[in-house]
Amino acid sequence: MELLTGEPLALDLVNTRARTPSGAEYDVLATPGTFQPWLVKQSGRLGAPGRPLTARDLAALRELRGHVETALDAVRQAVPAPPEALAALNEALRVAPPYAYLEARGAVLVGGTRRDGSDLERLLTQLAEAALALLTDPGVGKVRQCEAPQCRTLFLPAHPRRRWCSPELCGNRIRVARYYQRHKPTA
Repeated sequence: MELLTGEPLALDLVNTRARTPSGAEYDVLATPGTFQPWLVKQSGRLGAPGRPLTARDLAALRELRGHVETALDAVRQAVPAPPEALAALNEALRVAPPYAYLEARGAVLVGGTRRDGSDLERLLTQLAEAALALLTDPGVGKVRQCEAPQCRTLFLPAHPRRRWCSPELCGNRIRVARYYQRHKPTA
């Protein structure tokens, strides 16, 4: 199943759990094979792990996704986020914090940012940082769920009238269903 990406990274993480048009549940974080293509799509925003992720790694990512989703739901409903979700996000933020470095390349000094920690720790921290950015953004209240039946995708609309995660996918399905309803033969 092809998932839409390109929303803020934290929304893309939450959207790794989706429903197919038939209503079946699909989870990108179910296996390393289903997660790898998503990770490749995010390569401009996330560092790629140096080793394949394990089932235990994916369980940690699913847990983080659940906490992000819980905190996001609370923020969207304008209620306090559960303390356990915030504690989990804060823990993920601490495991591989970024640090600045300076190195010489010949006679030129260059600087940048690195992280210590395992591949999983770095990935969890990057995703938690993306959640922090989304959850503290004043526009987080604008996050919507796609209005198409069976779709659970969240998006941040660039236009206030946007109703679907994708006009080409969900929007088209709705338009086709409406057309069918208007033009179906009467018995």
